Amino acid sequence: MKYTRLYADDQGISHFEDLEFELSEADIAPPAAPLNVSAPFAVAQCLFASVPQNWDGGWHPAPRRQFWVQIAGELEIEAGDGERRRIGPGSVVLLEDVSGKGHVTRVVGHGPAGGVFVQLRE
Repeated sequence: MKYTRLYADDQGISHFEDLEFELSEADIAPPAAPLNVSAPFAVAQCLFASVPQNWDGGWHPAPRRQFWVQIAGELEIEAGDGERRRIGPGSVVLLEDVSGKGHVTRVVGHGPAGGVFVQLRE
């Protein structure tokens, strides 16, 4: 399962990196058949969010290490190095650029965007 990591380098400039969760078969919901799952993450909290159409967050670092799981709509994220990526439903982004200039997040397309922040424990 693929995801995108957004991180800050030593100079505080954010960059994208494409990664994959390592999955292995586990019997997590018997009597249902086993599933392929990742190792667990320690989670602080989980928040559902709706982001209005045309919203622009400006430059900001992530407030903490967190996953964003896109459920609806489309976002554009711009990293500090100038690269822009479109994020659509089903996308997962690990936001780790907690220092430096950060990134810009914008709602693009028609209508709001929605998703889930899964904030990781420190």
